[in-house]
Amino acid sequence: MEFSRRVEAESTESVQSEGGCWESTVVFEGMHCAACAVTIEEALRAIPGVRTAEVSAASHRGRVVWDDAATRPSAWMQAALRSGYRPLPAHDAFAAERRRAETRKMLWRMGVAGLCMMQVMMYAAPEYFTGPGEIEPDLVHLLRWASWVLSIPVMLFSCQPFFRNALLDLKLRRVSMDLPVSLGMLITFVVSTLGTFEPNGVFGHEVYFDSLTMFVFFLLTGRWLELRLRDRTAGALEALMHRLPESVERKQEDGTWERVAARRVRVGDVIRVLPGEVFPADGVVLRGQTMVDEALLTGESTPLERGQGALVIAGSHNLTSAVEVRAEQVGGDTRYAHIVGLMEAASTSKPRIAQLADRLAKPFLIFVLLAAGLACAWWWPTDPGRALMIAVAILVVTCPCALSLATPAAMLASAGSLARSGVLVRRLQALEVLADVDAVVFDKTGTLSRDAFVLERVHLRAGVGQDEALSLGAALAQGSLHPLSRAMVSQAAQSGLADACQSIQQKELSGQGVEGLVSVRGGQARWVRLGSASFCEAPPLSTQGATTHLSDELGWLASFEWREDLRPDAQQAVAALKAQGVSVRLLSGDRAEAAAHVGKMAGISDTRGECAPADKLAAMQQAQQAGATVAMVGDGLNDGPVLAGANVSFAFGRSVPLARAQSDFVVLADRLSLIPATMARSRDTMRVVRQNLAWAAGYNAVGVPLAMIGWMPAWAAGLGMAASSLLVVLNALRLSGAMRAEV
Repeated sequence: MEFSRRVEAESTESVQSEGGCWESTVVFEGMHCAACAVTIEEALRAIPGVRTAEVSAASHRGRVVWDDAATRPSAWMQAALRSGYRPLPAHDAFAAERRRAETRKMLWRMGVAGLCMMQVMMYAAPEYFTGPGEIEPDLVHLLRWASWVLSIPVMLFSCQPFFRNALLDLKLRRVSMDLPVSLGMLITFVVSTLGTFEPNGVFGHEVYFDSLTMFVFFLLTGRWLELRLRDRTAGALEALMHRLPESVERKQEDGTWERVAARRVRVGDVIRVLPGEVFPADGVVLRGQTMVDEALLTGESTPLERGQGALVIAGSHNLTSAVEVRAEQVGGDTRYAHIVGLMEAASTSKPRIAQLADRLAKPFLIFVLLAAGLACAWWWPTDPGRALMIAVAILVVTCPCALSLATPAAMLASAGSLARSGVLVRRLQALEVLADVDAVVFDKTGTLSRDAFVLERVHLRAGVGQDEALSLGAALAQGSLHPLSRAMVSQAAQSGLADACQSIQQKELSGQGVEGLVSVRGGQARWVRLGSASFCEAPPLSTQGATTHLSDELGWLASFEWREDLRPDAQQAVAALKAQGVSVRLLSGDRAEAAAHVGKMAGISDTRGECAPADKLAAMQQAQQAGATVAMVGDGLNDGPVLAGANVSFAFGRSVPLARAQSDFVVLADRLSLIPATMARSRDTMRVVRQNLAWAAGYNAVGVPLAMIGWMPAWAAGLGMAASSLLVVLNALRLSGAMRAEV
């Protein structure tokens, strides 16, 4: 039983979450509006064992958290299928092919409706351009019969998706957008058919085949365009999800190469990646040198050089030469898997405004049905035919699609743009909060500064050269993991002194430094020490940066002053934030002098050092209590409580453990300028959301009264409904363009 449940979980793109539950990401076919999303959520939550279910009307993706002790994926998938929506794994390799087939079928339905609409309009035109009695009644009757015949393929073929979903709504006693639309189509066809069969009857004075075919064509055109626009977003996500290769060459024990499935690669395996192929795992280059493209994963558009000892990440593209790589992380442990997980979570999350629109969708549709019925009853005594057509216009014009798409369409477009620039959005809600941020708090090491040091100045004993001191210090530093020791080794390598001296024996003393015997090329071995001033008996130095000292048998030999390597765009990023009216503060666990020094270089005057994580959290909460909306930018290594406590947070740096990050945004690209750029994009996003909501509300406020008093024909209602949804989606699509860095 446990094995079968695990197999089912894996077949639905599931991962194990906390509390013994599984989290599955699913795509639902057949969705058209927010009411569809609410219906699926209700069906899933009704299954015992399903903890949470979130379905996005914009992306058609859902996230289901379920308890493997109480249910199986087949149970809740069947519940979704019974409600009329087919669930599919989010990473299904045939998803793109199914979307293309759906688009082709939609195009055929639209083409049939468009062709019939043009012919019906030709037959309806004579009655529009002539007065009463100018055309023989028999000819009018013949033209109506021709229009009726041409309307049949529209009803039987083009309208099939609307009728199928409406019948399912009636069967399950629910309401979705297809129910009022189908009622409008059916009422229009029946009234016009009665007028054709009984020209002298109560409905015989006018037929509405032209209105019917026209608004069916407009509705299908709108849905087809929405489908194409949504496929652009879904296609971009799938391009990332399906980026890993199907197979790769793996080195065997006898030294030969065998091509195996990429999923069979294990940690420690040596693989060969050819030019044009994609790396299947995170690893270290053992042999060869090449250029790689990491643009889709990090936002870095320039190809990067990777040689022996360099790290490569799964999903990046090998461009120029074959390389041998030792796999270090595979499967769900790779950075690629974490990035895909974050993008999936963002595509199914719902901002507060979108949740409100979803909750209002069903009550609004019920209100539409009641309003259409009341309007029809009011006009019936005057003219039954006109009464029914007014009801049709109300049913069609009040479609809530524009309202339900207003928020998620804009936010998903914005999240896609940010991802292409190197910023992953973990929660769409964070875009809404970020637009209101008026204070940004930066961590220092790993955020404003790189996790490295640069040699600024060397103080030497008389008679000692800088190269001599640097080579002696680097030889001792080889075995130490201290950041300053690593900086010493790096500086010696850059100066061509890496092999000038060699450590024969050494011992590291915690909190003091390293001492040992160093072999000098062309000379005798020397006993030297590298570390603190007291350890090396060094003279006192007045400096704000970090220092290391070197001594030998004769005493103090040299002192090295180091400064933190400020990110090249830190000053510009801080200036851009201030230009947006945001206050900037620096909180660091380092010494107060070091924090003030880095703050001064970056242009931040409000700095505070020697802050433990609890101190940072307390300082931020104090600002929040004073009314500030705070964004925290940290490296994610020891800032978990602060990142979680901020109104919105950024985890900065490539070393962030993405799976455990407490942040709302993960900055993959190595650019601080993306912080102000993301804030500017969030404000643009909320401006587009407000525009979309205003348009959707204004359209309904004008359209409903016009329809109720009979001034809006059914064809105009269909055109308005399709145009309103398209306008919302196209307005949101403006956010999917490239994001300009604020530098």
